[in-house]
Amino acid sequence: MNNQDIYISLDIGSSSIKVLIGEVNNEQLHVIGVGNVKTSGVRKGAIVDIDATVQSIRKAIDEAERMTGITINEVVLGIPANQTALQSVKGVVAVNSENREISDEDLERVIESAQVMSIPPERELVNLLPKQFIVDNLDEIKDPRGMIGIRLELDATMITTSKTLLHNVLRCVERAGLKIREIYLQPLAAGFFALTEDEKNQGTAFIDLGGGSTTLAVFEDGLLTHAGVIPVGGEHITKDLSIILKTTTEQAEKIKKQYGHAYYEDASEDEIFEVPVSGTDMVDQYSQKFISEIIGVRLEELFELVLDELVRLGVRDLPGGVVISGGVAHLEGIAQLARQVMQTRVRVYTPDYIGVREPAYTTAVGLIRYANFEDEFYGRSEQETFATIGASNTPPKKHSTSNEKADNNKTSVINKAKKLFDKFFE
Repeated sequence: MNNQDIYISLDIGSSSIKVLIGEVNNEQLHVIGVGNVKTSGVRKGAIVDIDATVQSIRKAIDEAERMTGITINEVVLGIPANQTALQSVKGVVAVNSENREISDEDLERVIESAQVMSIPPERELVNLLPKQFIVDNLDEIKDPRGMIGIRLELDATMITTSKTLLHNVLRCVERAGLKIREIYLQPLAAGFFALTEDEKNQGTAFIDLGGGSTTLAVFEDGLLTHAGVIPVGGEHITKDLSIILKTTTEQAEKIKKQYGHAYYEDASEDEIFEVPVSGTDMVDQYSQKFISEIIGVRLEELFELVLDELVRLGVRDLPGGVVISGGVAHLEGIAQLARQVMQTRVRVYTPDYIGVREPAYTTAVGLIRYANFEDEFYGRSEQETFATIGASNTPPKKHSTSNEKADNNKTSVINKAKKLFDKFFE
C-alpha cells in the first residue's frame, strides 16, 4: 500500500456540516483542510429539506477546497444513528483453494454469506462488523488470511437503518455533485477512535452531544453493541438561554460559547457580561453563575435521558465509564456534571490534530481514520480516488495476496459493499 493517501470526510450534523480533508502518511493523520458551515435543512439528525441541505454541503465543500486548492470528488460519509438496528449474523463458506490457504476471495465470500439474511424492505444495510472468524472450530481469529483450513465462518454484527433516512442523505450528497467512497455509522467511526482499547473492551458509553440531538453508542469486547439517539442537544440550551435572557438566538449561542459553564458549583459570580435585550435598546447584566444554572438544568435532564436510553437498550453496567464528545462537550464543567448525574467515570474526548482540536470534530476525524483502518485491512478498491490535487491523483493501493491474478480480476470487498447503494443513484 502507498504510504500517503488523501481522505475527505463529510459529517452532516443538525447544527453544522463539516468537511475534513486529511492526509494519512504511514498511519499518521494530518488535517490539511476544513470546511465548517451552519446547517440548513436538518433537524434532530434527519434531513427535512433536501435543497437547503444540498446548499449547506456545497458551502462546506467550497470552504475546504478554497483552503487547500484540492478539488473534492468523493467523500467518506457518516450516517446518523436515527432508527438504527444492530443484529448478530453468521456466514459460513468452504475454503476454495487447492492448498486450503485462506485468501482475500474466501474473506469476501464469507462476508457476502453473512449478508444473505433477509432485511425488511423498509431497511437498508449500512455496515457489517466482524466479531470473529472461525477456522475449523478455532475461534477468536481477527484475520484468517494465510491460515490453512477447510471451513471458514464469520460472526458479525449487521447495522441497518431506515431506507428513507439513508435515501435522503444519499440524494443530498449526489445533488451536491459528490460521489460516495464509503459509508459508516457516525457513532461507530467516532467512538472507535475516541475510546481507548481498554474502554472498548470493558464496556463504555460514547456520548456525542450534538446541536439537535445526542447520539449514544456502547462498546463492549472491542465492538459496537448498542446505538441510539436522543432528540435533545445544544440547540435546546441555546433556546433556554434566549428565552430567559430575553435575547436573540444568535446572541444566546455566542453567550453559551463564550461564558457558558455546565457545573454551577464551579461557575464564577465575578464574571459579568452584558446581554442586549431583543427588540429594545436596553442591555442587561448577568453573571456566569446565573447562566450556569440554566445550562446545568438542561444538561442534567439530558444525562438523565441518556440513563433512561441505556436502560431501554438493556445496558445495566458500564465498567469503562462514559466518554463525552461533540460540540456541546466544549462547555467547562460538563464532565463534573455528568459524573454527578450518571455516577460513573467520565472524560471528555477532543481530537488532537492541528486545526480540529475541538470535540465538535470527533465524528469528521473518526470517519477518515475508520476509512483508512478498513483500507489497511481489506485493501482499497481499484482506481478509487478521493481528490484531485493539481494534475496528479493519488495512485490506487495494491494489496498483495497469494494469487494476484485472481485478485486483480475480482471486485474488492469494499467496492462490492459500496454497490449496495448504487441503486439509489439510478
